[in-house]
Amino acid sequence: MSDDFLVEHDDASTPLSAEELEGLIPSYITLRSELNEAEQANILEAEEWAFKRKRDVLSEKFLNDLHKRMFERVWKWAGQHRHTGKNIGVDAYRIPVELRQLLDDVRFWISHETYQPDEIATRFHHKLVWIHIFPNGNGRHARLATDLLLTALGQPRFTWGRENLVDANETRQAYVGALRAADQHDYGPLLAFVRS
Repeated sequence: MSDDFLVEHDDASTPLSAEELEGLIPSYITLRSELNEAEQANILEAEEWAFKRKRDVLSEKFLNDLHKRMFERVWKWAGQHRHTGKNIGVDAYRIPVELRQLLDDVRFWISHETYQPDEIATRFHHKLVWIHIFPNGNGRHARLATDLLLTALGQPRFTWGRENLVDANETRQAYVGALRAADQHDYGPLLAFVRS
């Protein structure tokens, strides 16, 4: 693969290990732009599938299946938890425990109306990204899962800054900044961003 393929757009992108890169399915992909295009086509199919009927978003199996549907035409490891350390995310061995805790927390927040639906969804999204379950595609997976959760709660989907959040741009920088503020328990910027 060319050097351009390996260039990360910003420090919030997740670099892939050599082993993870070997999981690339389409042999024609040599550029980051080709990868983004192939992934986006797969994600659109997954989105159509996901919104066809009500889903149990707060199920580990569903979250894994959703990632698989989103990336199965592009990556052999789609839907499988990562086994490598990344520049962000919990240690790989902690993923199952952190994910179970998140799902339990969200169920509690919903049943006890701890937060308004937008804040529940925002906190869910942040923690999914923070855990970083998969080798790649975590932000896109977390955004789609969050929109499915909002739908299940009878709320409209988030607008996510109304722009492509994969390419490095000002909107992505605002999104990443809002996620980092949430890392410090300040959810205000992320709550503002998701409906902007």
